[in-house]
Amino acid sequence: MVRILSIITAILLAGYIAAYTFFHREGGEDRLCEEVQVVVKDSLEKRFVSEADLLSALRATELYPVGRPLSVVNTEQIEQELLKNEMIARAEVYKTPSGKIKVEIMQKMPILRVLTGKESYYVDHQGSTMPTSSRYVVHVPLATGSVEKSLATTNLYEFALFLQADAFWGRQVEQIHVLPGGEVELIPKVGNHRVLMGTMEDFEEKLERLRLFYEQAIPVVGWEKYSVINLKYRDQIVCIKRE
Repeated sequence: MVRILSIITAILLAGYIAAYTFFHREGGEDRLCEEVQVVVKDSLEKRFVSEADLLSALRATELYPVGRPLSVVNTEQIEQELLKNEMIARAEVYKTPSGKIKVEIMQKMPILRVLTGKESYYVDHQGSTMPTSSRYVVHVPLATGSVEKSLATTNLYEFALFLQADAFWGRQVEQIHVLPGGEVELIPKVGNHRVLMGTMEDFEEKLERLRLFYEQAIPVVGWEKYSVINLKYRDQIVCIKRE
């Protein structure tokens, strides 16, 4: 085992020395940058940004590296410039031994869409906001009504994380509507009723009560009997019959 590890270490070291030697033999840091290679690593999952978008953004600045000596190319500044794009979660930029600049991008992952009378945006998996895109739509729960960004990036963000992690409720909740007083009602995907949550406090306990109601009462009375299911009151469910 020790001999195998020694062989592997020797191979890796030889590879590093070969790359280092090639890099410096070809001019190293004094070489001109020949090309920018952009890889959007999660482009098969979502398409908020493209290689063309990123190259266009760099060309609009003094940071575009092609034709410049590698010694003056600041990869950290290029990363910071790319991260100004609110669709991008992470950017890694580095120089290659062949005289190119490699850019690797990870996009943000939306988990909630907010739509009010004034604004439309996503909340991503890290709790920050990002704009919507005309080229790509993500199917996530929709928050409407009196939604302040402070609420969207805290309580509603935590609720959206819960929906993403819970297979049952992730399939059930379609819309989260915030009333003017700050209370919340849910619009489920199944059934023609509203679910009054009150505040988002103890939402997991409230939804567990609702799950039991769905499992035990709905098979008996049917989905169309009630227009409102109220979870505001502790340890009970109040239903309003459809007229």
